[in-house]
Amino acid sequence: MNTTRYIELVFKKLIPAPFTLAVLLSLFTILIALIFTGETTPAYLGDILFYWQDGMWDPSLLVFAVQMMLILVLGHVLVLTKPVSWITEKLTRLVYDNASAVIMVSVSTMLVAFFNWGLGLIFGAIMARKVGEAARDRNFKINYPLIGAAGYVGLMVWHGGISGSAPLKAAESGHIAGLFPGDENENILNILPDNIPTETTIFANWNLLLFGILLILVPLVLWIISKKTEVSKVEFPAEKQTQKNILIEGAEKLDHSKYLSLIFGLLLLAAFFVSYDSSLLSVNLTPNMLNFFMLALCILLHGSFVSFLNALDEAIGGAAAILIQFPLYFGIMGIMRETGIVGDIAGFFSSIATEVSLPVYTFFSAGLVNIFVPSGGGQWAIQGPIVLESAVKLGVPLNKAIMAFAYGDQITNMLQPFWALPLLAITRLKAREILPYTLILMLVGMCVYIAGLLLI
Repeated sequence: MNTTRYIELVFKKLIPAPFTLAVLLSLFTILIALIFTGETTPAYLGDILFYWQDGMWDPSLLVFAVQMMLILVLGHVLVLTKPVSWITEKLTRLVYDNASAVIMVSVSTMLVAFFNWGLGLIFGAIMARKVGEAARDRNFKINYPLIGAAGYVGLMVWHGGISGSAPLKAAESGHIAGLFPGDENENILNILPDNIPTETTIFANWNLLLFGILLILVPLVLWIISKKTEVSKVEFPAEKQTQKNILIEGAEKLDHSKYLSLIFGLLLLAAFFVSYDSSLLSVNLTPNMLNFFMLALCILLHGSFVSFLNALDEAIGGAAAILIQFPLYFGIMGIMRETGIVGDIAGFFSSIATEVSLPVYTFFSAGLVNIFVPSGGGQWAIQGPIVLESAVKLGVPLNKAIMAFAYGDQITNMLQPFWALPLLAITRLKAREILPYTLILMLVGMCVYIAGLLLI
C-alpha cells in the first residue's frame, strides 16, 4: 500500500466533521487550562467557563466574523458573475486529466490567494467544482478530493500575501503601540518603531522568492501525487431547473433593471474611491475596504439585482457552517487569552530561542496556536506582543519575526479544516477526503518556510 493511500485510510477513520473537531478542541482547551494554568477547583473551572462564553460573544470578534463571512460570501457572488465565469470556463478548457487539473487549480488558486485570502479561497473552491463538472461532462477521470485539496492551497500562502493580517496591521501607524498598553511597557515602546512598512514584509524580495518557490513546488508535488492515486468518474446530484420566460410586471421591473443596478453599482464604486483613495495608494487593504469594493463589483457585473440575489442565495450556504463555528473558536481564543495559554506557548519557545532559532520557534508556536485559534488577525492580537518583544531582546529583525509568525499561522491551515468549510460546501467533499493531501503539502511548505527563515 502506498503512502498516500495509507494516509487517506487513517484520516477517514480518525478525523471527525469540522464542527465535531471544534467541539473537541473546545473541551481540550478547557481541560488544558484547568490543569496547567491554575488550581483544579470548581471555582477556577467556573472562571474558565466564563472566559469561554465571554470570548464567544466578544463584540469586536463578532464584527470580525461578519467581515470574514462577507469576504467569503461576496467573493463567491463575484466568482458567479459572467466575466469571472468566463475566465473559469477558459481555464477548465486547459484541463484534460488528473495531472493537468491539479496544476491549473493550484497555480491559479495560489496567485489569487496571494492577492486576497477570501477571494482565493472561493476561487479555488469554484475552480475545483468546475474541474469536477468538466470531468463529468467531457468524460475523463480525476481524483476529485485531490482537486479539492489543490483548490485549498491558497490558505498556505495567504498570510504572506497582500491581505496578510499581521504584516498589514503592523504597517498601520500606532498599531504596534496599541499592542503594548500601560506605562509598564514604556521601555519596549521606546525601542519599537511606530510601524513596519509592507515593503519590508509582504513585498520584501525574500518573501516574494519563497512564494515563487511554493508556486512551483506545490503544483509539482500535486502532479507527482496525481500520478500515484486512483482516479474515477465524478458524479454530482442533478441541478435544479430554473424557470425561464417569467412575466415581469410592476415593481418587479426594478428588480430586473440594468440601469438601476448600474447606477447603484457606480455609486458604490465612487464612494469606494472617495473613502479609500489614500489606502489604495499605500496598497493597504482592510476587510471593510475589500468588502465594499467587492459589493460594488458584484452589483455591476451581475447586471441586475435579481441576478445578484440569486447568486447570493447560492453563495450564502458556503458560510453557514462558519457562522456557527466562529463563536466556538472565539470561545477557545477567550480561554487561551485570559488564562495565558498563548503567552505560555510563545513564551516557552522564546525562552529557549537564540537570534538564529527565534524565527523558527515563532513559526512553530504560531502554527500550534493556529490549530486552536484559526484566525490570523485574532491570533496576532494575542501573540504579536510576545513576537515583537522577543525579537527586540534577541536582536532579530522585526519584519522577519512578523513574517515567521505569518508563515506559521498559515501553514497549519492545511491541517485545520475550519477555513475549508466553504470549499467543502461548494465541492460537496468531506474534510477527511482532502486532508490527507493537504497534510503532505503542509510538510512541503514547512520545509520551504523553515529553510527560508534560516537562510534569510
